[in-house]
Amino acid sequence: MIQRFYKALFFSTRLYLSLGVLVLLFISSFFWPALYVIALIATGLFGVVVLVDLVLLYGTPEHPLKAERQVGQRFSHGDENEVKIVLDHGYRFPVQVELLDELPFQFQARNFRLTALLQPGEVRTLTYMLRPLERGAYDFGVMNIFLTSPLGLVRRYIAGGEAVTVKVYPAYLQLRHYELFSAMNRLNELGVHKRRVVGHSMEFDHIREYNRGDDVRMLNWKATARRGTLMVNNYVEEKAQQVYCVIDKGRTMKMPFDGISLLDYAINSTLVFSNVALQKGDKAGLVTLSAQTAEILAASNKKVQLSKVLEMLYGQTTSWQESDYETLGVTLRNKISQRSLLIFFTNFESMTGLQRQLSYLRQLSKYHLVLVIFFENTELKKVTQDTARGVEEVYKQVIAQKFAYEKKLFVRELSKYGILSLLTTPEHLTLDLINKYLELKSRMLI
Repeated sequence: MIQRFYKALFFSTRLYLSLGVLVLLFISSFFWPALYVIALIATGLFGVVVLVDLVLLYGTPEHPLKAERQVGQRFSHGDENEVKIVLDHGYRFPVQVELLDELPFQFQARNFRLTALLQPGEVRTLTYMLRPLERGAYDFGVMNIFLTSPLGLVRRYIAGGEAVTVKVYPAYLQLRHYELFSAMNRLNELGVHKRRVVGHSMEFDHIREYNRGDDVRMLNWKATARRGTLMVNNYVEEKAQQVYCVIDKGRTMKMPFDGISLLDYAINSTLVFSNVALQKGDKAGLVTLSAQTAEILAASNKKVQLSKVLEMLYGQTTSWQESDYETLGVTLRNKISQRSLLIFFTNFESMTGLQRQLSYLRQLSKYHLVLVIFFENTELKKVTQDTARGVEEVYKQVIAQKFAYEKKLFVRELSKYGILSLLTTPEHLTLDLINKYLELKSRMLI
C-alpha cells in the first residue's frame, strides 16, 4: 500500500511555488524578525492544507476515476480518424484531469495531453483526431491520468485504459464519403461529373412499347407484328467488363507529397475506384508490380471482392528498385485472356525513364486498353509560379519549367501509340481517375 501511494503521489507546480514563498519568508525574517512568527504560522497552515489535499484525493476507493478509450478496430490511411475517451469519476468535488495518452510512435507526438474539469458525478467524453500517414499496425499504450483537487497542491496518478493495437488500412472512409454523396445525388460537388453517352451500347435488356422520341432504328419488327403496336428493343450500358488497377511499387513511387508517398496515394485511389467499378457492374481486379514479381488478384464482381482488394492493398510496400515491366507483360499475357482496362499507377520523371518501359506498354496495348497515370510534381509547379528575385531563382524556374513541360511530352508520346494517359496531382488523383473511367464508359471503349 505504501509503495502504491508513493508511486501515485506527485506534487504540483503550485506546491513548489508555495514552498518558495515560505523560504523567502524565513530568509526575510533574518532581516525583519517580526516575519518569523508569520512564517511559522504560514508553514503550519501550509502543512494542514497539504494533508487535507491528500485526504481528499486518497480518501476515496482505489479506482476513483474510470477512463475508457473508444477507438475503431481499424484506421483509414490519410484521413482524420476519431478517438474518444470517456471519463467518469467518483469524487464529491470538482476534479481537474490531465490525461497523457500514449499514442503510437508513428505519430511522433511526445507532448500530447488533454485536460478537463469534471464536476461531481459528471461523465465527460474527450475527442481528438488522428491522421495516420503510414499503413500498418499502430500500438496504443495506457492512459496516464493525473487528478488534482480544487486545492491544487497534490496530484494523484492513475493508469487508465488498456493497450490496444489498431491496423491502418487504405482510405476506406472515402468509400463511405463517395457512397453518401452518390445516394444524395451530389457527386458533382466532389468533382465527379456524368458523361453524355454517345450512341447506344449493345447489351440487350428488354422489349417495350415505342414512345415518342425513341430511336426508330431500335424497332423490333417481329414483336411489333405480334402485338400490333410499335415495339422497340431497350439496351443498357454494357457491364461485367474487367478492370485491373496495376500499381508500380518501384522507387519512382517512393516520392512523398504532403507526408504521403505516391504509392499510398495510388493505393487509396485504387480502393475507391474499385468500389465505383463494382457499383457500375464491372469486374475489379488488382495487380502489384515489384522488381521481381507481379502479384494478381483476379477480377470479379462478387460482394467479397472489395474486401479482398482491401486486404491485398494493406500489406503493399515500395522499394528502391526499379519495377520489371517485362515480367509484368509476360504475367498479364498468361493470366488475363479477356480484353480488359489496365490502369497503370506509375511515375516518370524523365523521357528516358518512359522510353525504357514504352515497348512493354505498347505490347500490352495490343491486347488491352491501357491507361497510364503519372503524377504532376506540385513542388516544381510552385517554383514556376513564384516571382524570381535573382539570377539563381530564374535558373531554378527555367529548370522547373523544363521538367513540367517534359511531363506534357509524356502524354503526347503515349498517345502516338494509342495508349491513354492521365497527368494529375496526387490530391486530385481519385476524382480525375473516376471521371476518366466514366468518360471511357460513355465512349464505349470498355
